[in-house]
Amino acid sequence: MDSDRINRTAYLQRIVPSLADWFLGNARDLPWRKDPLPYYVWVSEIMLQQTRVEAVKPYFRRFIETLPDIEALSRCPEDRLMKLWEGLGYYSRVRNMQKAAKLVMEEYGGGLPEEAPELVRLPGIGSYTAAAVSSIAFGRPYAAVDGNVLRVVSRICADDSCIDETKVKKMWEQVLTEVLRAQDTGKGNFPGLFNQALMELGALICLPNGEPDCTHCPEAHICRAHLSGSEIHFPVRKAKKARKIEERTVLVIRNGEDTLIRKREKKGLLAGLWELPNFDGKLSRTEAVREAEAIGLSPVRVARLPDAKHVFSHIEWHMTGYLIFAADFYREKGSDVVLTAKDGRRYLLTGPDRAGREYAIPSAFSAYMKYLSEKVL
Repeated sequence: MDSDRINRTAYLQRIVPSLADWFLGNARDLPWRKDPLPYYVWVSEIMLQQTRVEAVKPYFRRFIETLPDIEALSRCPEDRLMKLWEGLGYYSRVRNMQKAAKLVMEEYGGGLPEEAPELVRLPGIGSYTAAAVSSIAFGRPYAAVDGNVLRVVSRICADDSCIDETKVKKMWEQVLTEVLRAQDTGKGNFPGLFNQALMELGALICLPNGEPDCTHCPEAHICRAHLSGSEIHFPVRKAKKARKIEERTVLVIRNGEDTLIRKREKKGLLAGLWELPNFDGKLSRTEAVREAEAIGLSPVRVARLPDAKHVFSHIEWHMTGYLIFAADFYREKGSDVVLTAKDGRRYLLTGPDRAGREYAIPSAFSAYMKYLSEKVL
């Protein structure tokens, strides 16, 4: 063990008693904490990636009510699974969850493995999630190091290592695992408690993007960044790359009471999800009509819709929208009609109620969804 790591480990040992007491008195009442079953912890941790806690709560409840265990998740039809996840984004997360659930059914008899090195072999489970599930659900001494935790320990130690570097994250995982394994507090599941306490401190007190709430921090008395008045200088991060801007044109195509949707390709952004027809670039009204005609419909009225924007992690869509009314195309009630465009892409003509209820359409198109059934512009 190098001397710097020894020093960090020794210093962080000092936060253990006060941090544990603070968490026991201030932890938020979260649905997955009430009954920390391994499956519940796993689902919540995957949902919480890239998503705020308050936004996750209703999705977690609905997901668990619909798919109460690993077996149910492993058997869920894809469209139903995507619909359950709709609104959370980053749909590859839930696809990987289902892949992992199937492996757990096949190789572990339906129960998640308890040790982090085994969990990390499952699809979609990285070192943080593996440690979180292993420590919170099973009490195993693995440090769960996410952005909140990195921010907290960087400030407490006034450590200027860049937290975006893989080697730095691994170093903190080692340090905090050593802290965990040196403790015997008698407070039940200490590894789970300690990991959650660090995460909670980062979520509620040691905030990013501005001044942390040091007056309510249980570790302010030993936080080196606070004692030197340099909180906002930690953690050290790499400069973010500018997002790529993409121009897209979205078509809301209505045929009588019906609307047109299509499924995205199985790879790439929003893979395999349903969407409103959309095309590269900023199309003119005439070009938008031609795209509708290429699908096999006869546009009779076109209206310009407001522009919209959607931000992904590395891409930003700037969207132009058109509402196109087409001549009636017969669809038997209760059934959908498949149309094939000139370029070979397949489209689904369905009722607006079914489009919203049965097919997962990502939030990137939320600005235009109301026009599927709105009577007037």
